[in-house]
Amino acid sequence: MIVAVGNPVYDNINTPYTSTGGRVLSGCSTNTCIIDSLLGMKCALTGCVGEDFRHRFEEDLASFKIEHVVQPSGETGGFDLDYDVSGDRKLNLLGIADPIKYFPEKYLSADTIVIGPILGEVSYELLRDIRDKADGLIFLDPQGFVRQIRDKKAIRIENPHIKEIVASVDIVKPNEYEAKIMTGFDAHKETKKICETLYSWGANIAIVTLGEAGSMIYDGDEFIKIPAYETFAKDPTGAGDTYMGGFIFEYFNKKDLLDVGLFASCTSSIVVENVGPNFPITEGEIRRRVEVLKDKYNL
Repeated sequence: MIVAVGNPVYDNINTPYTSTGGRVLSGCSTNTCIIDSLLGMKCALTGCVGEDFRHRFEEDLASFKIEHVVQPSGETGGFDLDYDVSGDRKLNLLGIADPIKYFPEKYLSADTIVIGPILGEVSYELLRDIRDKADGLIFLDPQGFVRQIRDKKAIRIENPHIKEIVASVDIVKPNEYEAKIMTGFDAHKETKKICETLYSWGANIAIVTLGEAGSMIYDGDEFIKIPAYETFAKDPTGAGDTYMGGFIFEYFNKKDLLDVGLFASCTSSIVVENVGPNFPITEGEIRRRVEVLKDKYNL
């Protein structure tokens, strides 16, 4: 079972190529669960949702067959996302949900726990408590640990506890922007240094996603460069989250990190071709794309 911890959000997304035309379900923890549920895994999610979106949220998760433990909040979180042609984005605040207060005890035996905060809602103390009590693999997307709100806009910031946070998990996966904030290294020029740094802080596997440049995986022995599947990205929202979902799914099928990374890359390639949470994901299409990458790069 996969259990994700992080506040769901309802975002309004605008890119140079498409728009949601209103607020839609999103969020790191949410998107990871959606992918793995669509691929046939049992998933659960806990986070804070306000009464403004609670009924819609419960209906949305039921449609994806995702279990959930809703924690109360004064409002539901969300952003107005505006992307530029490079794929970077400005996040204007629509709402902030409350901090997550606890991890449901019934999920402590989960195979994988995904820590996927959006905006600081998972405290280091809660993460440590999960680490001390849980049995399974802990996978971190650090975006919510290196972000804060200033003037109703989300900006990236340094976190003085980031080393301890990374030391509390098994796998860590920043994108290129988060990786630079976390380590000080340029993700495209010094990717290996970033991976080595994250590994030295205590993670067993370090992953850096690089958008169209693919990703890199490091397990302490080998640097594995994963190419991106070439496609037209209408909406990059959720690319890293769904990469993580694909990685988790394949990691439990195969331990070969090249195969796992290729599967993750091809999972996210389908997501960016679409907008909103209704991803047309099938395992067969992901594996077809994996074979295309293998043939193209002689892998």
